[in-house]
Amino acid sequence: ACFRLLCWLLVPALLLSGILSVCVAVLLWAVRLWLRVRKEQQSPAGRAGQRPLLVAFFHPYCNAGGGGERVLWCAVRTLQKKYKNITCVVYTGDRDATEEDIVEGAFRRFNIKLTHPVKFVFLERRYLVEASLYPHFTLLGQSVGSVFLGWEALLKCVPDVYIDSMGYAFTLPLFKYLGGCRVGCYVHYPTISTDMLAVVRNQDTTFNNKAFITSSSLFSSFKLVYYYLFAFLYGLVGSCSDVVMVNSSWTLNHILSLWRAGACTSVVYPPCDVQAFLDIPLAEEKSTAERSIVSVSQFRPEKDHPLQIRAFAKSLREKRLRQQPSLKLILIGGCRNQQDEDRVNNLKQLCEELGVSNNVMFRINIPFEELKNHLAEATIGLHTMWNEHFGIGVVECMAAGTVILAHNSGGPKLDIVVPYEGRPTGFLAENEDSYAETMASILSMSPEKRLEIRENARQSVHRFSDQHFEETFLLSVEPLFK
Repeated sequence: ACFRLLCWLLVPALLLSGILSVCVAVLLWAVRLWLRVRKEQQSPAGRAGQRPLLVAFFHPYCNAGGGGERVLWCAVRTLQKKYKNITCVVYTGDRDATEEDIVEGAFRRFNIKLTHPVKFVFLERRYLVEASLYPHFTLLGQSVGSVFLGWEALLKCVPDVYIDSMGYAFTLPLFKYLGGCRVGCYVHYPTISTDMLAVVRNQDTTFNNKAFITSSSLFSSFKLVYYYLFAFLYGLVGSCSDVVMVNSSWTLNHILSLWRAGACTSVVYPPCDVQAFLDIPLAEEKSTAERSIVSVSQFRPEKDHPLQIRAFAKSLREKRLRQQPSLKLILIGGCRNQQDEDRVNNLKQLCEELGVSNNVMFRINIPFEELKNHLAEATIGLHTMWNEHFGIGVVECMAAGTVILAHNSGGPKLDIVVPYEGRPTGFLAENEDSYAETMASILSMSPEKRLEIRENARQSVHRFSDQHFEETFLLSVEPLFK
């Protein structure tokens, strides 16, 4: 009787599941066919009867002016120079700017001149990927939102080649299986990493793992399960990519462990505007009554500016005891919104509490020439972010001729502040004490010794030039154009 009851329940369930599966498969096939027809209607053949190849970049914030945008415009320029019969498309949510404004901005900010026009597809629902829309389950919310934003992009323009250049991996299967595109991606930072899993597993308190979670075993266990499920989904959608490019060895290790797509994954260092900083004369230091330590990074929580201030205050106390020249810390960075401005005010309050307000200067959203001047006069370039995925600011400091002191993790440790032809290029530290000690050590060196390290660092940064990016980028994306 029990067996008959089980069969009575199971057989209809299996039959219904089979019917639903067939219906879903037919629906997906019909959508793909419909999108193919739309593609032919949107891009008719040219005069010679040959339709140009549409290469689309998914970059909702293409007018933001950061390192990711420099990668985007260098990639577009590189493809335009290499391939003649292509049209580059950029999906963007920057509806407050015109096409001319965006192209002009790329030239003004990055000195990147495009050889051919770019087609812009303006998206109306960029708010779906805003972190502020998802106060809880932010990773999942933004990822699901990116699918809806990607669907809007696909409806407006169906490309032949699709490249996600901003880290929205959940759009990859959408364009591959529904759009019928060859898909690639450039990963600046994995949406979730094994380090993030370790932080939650160890119940460590960080800016994205609040104290109320770490203090509760139940909350930590729940968040860990959520992270593992998300990591599984992230690996699933990432493995859809035909070509995967990552910006550093650190990112490579995480993507390989999550996506398991080693055969199509390669490191393509981001193009850094090193030449602009290499133009700064590298001469012996002038004797001066004041030395400066310069930090260049946006005022975001992960950059850990409080660590810089605390380490500087500790080093400053020690240097006063030794009657050394006066020391100044200059924090240079951009503020994106009110939250960043509030963060700067909190940092100023910390300076007052530590008694170093007169020795710390904040320079916010400054022009490029002023940035160069500060770096040209600085003795030390400071960077404190844990597990920085690459570190363009670190490269810029080294190219400008400062002695770099960065965090002993991520891109700086694995790719940038590494020996060049067996010679040191800078220093790494991990906590307040080691940063303070290394600062004091650098400042106590002879000018000749510092000059030697600065020269080594400058010679090493040619690996991160625009030309090197173009070569490795073209080599990586070649399978998409066969």
